[in-house]
Amino acid sequence: MKWIMLFAAMLSTSANAHTLDEIEHLLAFVKDTNCVYERNGKQHTGTEAVEHIKKKYDYYSEEIDSAEDFIKYAATKSKMSGDYYMVHCPDQPAVKSKTWLLAELASYRAAHP
Repeated sequence: MKWIMLFAAMLSTSANAHTLDEIEHLLAFVKDTNCVYERNGKQHTGTEAVEHIKKKYDYYSEEIDSAEDFIKYAATKSKMSGDYYMVHCPDQPAVKSKTWLLAELASYRAAHP
């Protein structure tokens, strides 16, 4: 019975490490983007956006069990205004940050199975 609990704990740790890798990738993706992150009507660089997202990530860390949770809680919309964050990339229509980040997450997962 002990080995079953140990194996389950190892799987959980592995899943958490994988989730953390995905979240770190998404943070780097936002930071290094040449797109503009719009939050509550104000435009921010990727570096500025990451600073804000990290604060929300820390605040909601108890609710975050997956990269999708990270996007939902830390990088989708303003808790205060309810407005969705938008991403403006050169020569492309603006998209919700959730859509933009989920697309990048899918791309990352395809390259890192």
